[in-house]
Amino acid sequence: MGEKTDQELYQEFLEGNQRSFEQIVLRHKDYLIYFLQGFVKNISSAEDLAQDVFVYLLMHPDYYNCKYSLKTYLYTIAKSKALNYLKREKRVVGIIGENEIVDQEELEEKVYKKERNQNIRNAIQKLKQDYQTAIYLADIEGLSYKEISHILNKNDGQVKILIHRARKSLEKVIRKEVEKYEVK
Repeated sequence: MGEKTDQELYQEFLEGNQRSFEQIVLRHKDYLIYFLQGFVKNISSAEDLAQDVFVYLLMHPDYYNCKYSLKTYLYTIAKSKALNYLKREKRVVGIIGENEIVDQEELEEKVYKKERNQNIRNAIQKLKQDYQTAIYLADIEGLSYKEISHILNKNDGQVKILIHRARKSLEKVIRKEVEKYEVK
């Protein structure tokens, strides 16, 4: 038997199964924290906001409209919570760090991957906030244009243009960084 879908878990949660809700949290919390961290630039605040997203889901189970995936709904709530947080805080945000995920790869490969990923994250951090969000949702989370348009409250055409421009900007930033280190 395969892994249950988000919809199946949510339905079980609505029927009173707390373990199903816990599985939803475990499945999505790390990704939500990373997404939120892109807005608030602080891991502790991102973790708190992610928890708020799940509390909201727990307290308002009937608000979820199955027209969109649960993942899309969670990211929509998360974006709203992040923007409200930033309005309340009225502060300039700094650069984010990242928690390391340890696996069984060879040390050399692990170091190379970590450095490459850090370079990509650094390049993404140099983009406008809208571009950072678009790249994260499209290329890291793999959401569809429809899901992204719902989260960002834009139409599909606007989302396609935003993602295209974000990728072009990221390409320019990466090229500029590579040129710094090329031997002439």
